[in-house]
Amino acid sequence: MTDAKAQLVRSWLSKAQHDLASARVLAASDPPLLDTAIYHCQQAAEKAVKGYLVFCDQEFERTHDVELLIRTAALYAQEFVNWIDAGIELTPYARLYRYPGSATEPNFEQVEQALSAAEGLYEFVVSLLPPEMRPE
Repeated sequence: MTDAKAQLVRSWLSKAQHDLASARVLAASDPPLLDTAIYHCQQAAEKAVKGYLVFCDQEFERTHDVELLIRTAALYAQEFVNWIDAGIELTPYARLYRYPGSATEPNFEQVEQALSAAEGLYEFVVSLLPPEMRPE
């Protein structure tokens, strides 16, 4: 495995970590910015799975469809099928609250559920990787 590939995988996972941290901060701010927080939950999940696909040398489309990415990752690790529902839940948040007029503000419970799903998926991805692929 090349150093460049390891660095790219770590970069994807680091970006996912930053999205998770952003979601937490935005949800806890006063006032809470729940629409932006839930968007970052989707982004974290997307980037985590993309990092895994880079590890597997699997090219992927430019997509925000977490479910599609998870199904692709399941070709390499069957356990990803356990995360399909999380992908279905998170995928709409890439656009649903991102632009005005399309939806009402998410509630705190929705954000908590999305954050839990994104954190769980991130931790699952990291658990599949060798230590040198994990972000610091």
